[in-house]
Amino acid sequence: MKTPILAATVLAALALAAPACAQSAGDMTLGFGLGYVKPNGTPGTLGGTMVTDIGTSTRPTITFEYFLRDNIGLEVLGALPFKHAVSVVGTGKIGETKHLPPTVSINYHIPTGGAVTPFVGLGVNYTAFFEEHSSAGDLKLKNSWGLAAHLGVDYALSEKAALRMDLRYIDIDSDVYLNGTKVGKVEIDPVVAGVSYIMKF
Repeated sequence: MKTPILAATVLAALALAAPACAQSAGDMTLGFGLGYVKPNGTPGTLGGTMVTDIGTSTRPTITFEYFLRDNIGLEVLGALPFKHAVSVVGTGKIGETKHLPPTVSINYHIPTGGAVTPFVGLGVNYTAFFEEHSSAGDLKLKNSWGLAAHLGVDYALSEKAALRMDLRYIDIDSDVYLNGTKVGKVEIDPVVAGVSYIMKF
């Protein structure tokens, strides 16, 4: 029983001893990390009967955030293209696609006065699909607009740097075309888990 209490005490002491990560109007941050995209939506159908599944993908990410007011930042998320397998349940992989999901969010960083700063955000996402390939023919996925929710926490390493862990939910729905004919729709709706190194300047 003493060990968990001791561990909690040490963690609390470290948090109190670490520098606070204050966010003031006019501050800017740049973050470099990795994003893991896990499609989480209801699978769509192709041809009315074939249930589809979209695979996961991990890629480097970059974020830029400008603080419009104290603790309120306008953030832009970018990444290298994510690559996903497109499969039909019971059949297997029928193709693949790449996409770029730039997302703009307004984040509220909850001031705690300590090293740990949680934040929540809401924004809009535009997903552009490209380089689709399929053994069934000419596969095309229509680009998508949707809302994006953001939740995360920063742990201050210094007054100018922090380690960030975050989650995003992005509404991505795409019409699917095969050989120029619409054959269905996929609801990708991924959860994006990220970890990044944040620099303030």
